[in-house]
Amino acid sequence: MSETDDRIAVERIQTGVRMEKRLVKVLKGLAEYHDMSLGDLLEGIVLHAFDNKTPFGRESLRKIEELKKVYHLDLDSAASHRLTETRKARRGQS
Repeated sequence: MSETDDRIAVERIQTGVRMEKRLVKVLKGLAEYHDMSLGDLLEGIVLHAFDNKTPFGRESLRKIEELKKVYHLDLDSAASHRLTETRKARRGQS
């Protein structure tokens, strides 16, 4: 069986989600590291989470820690329900 025989056809849509800036930078860096799109990376993370499985192996976790240092990302899962936008961000200014 060839690799293409295992493919699953899906319909993708464009979405306009808002995320924390440094988190997006780390995700983009990780996607680039794995030579994949940000969308493909996010789909994989979500599908793993839905199955209660970790989406990252040891090497990816090492790369994530490196990228977090580069982009000064000091957030962890404990922060996920405490994030709020600054007034500046809410006005659409960067």
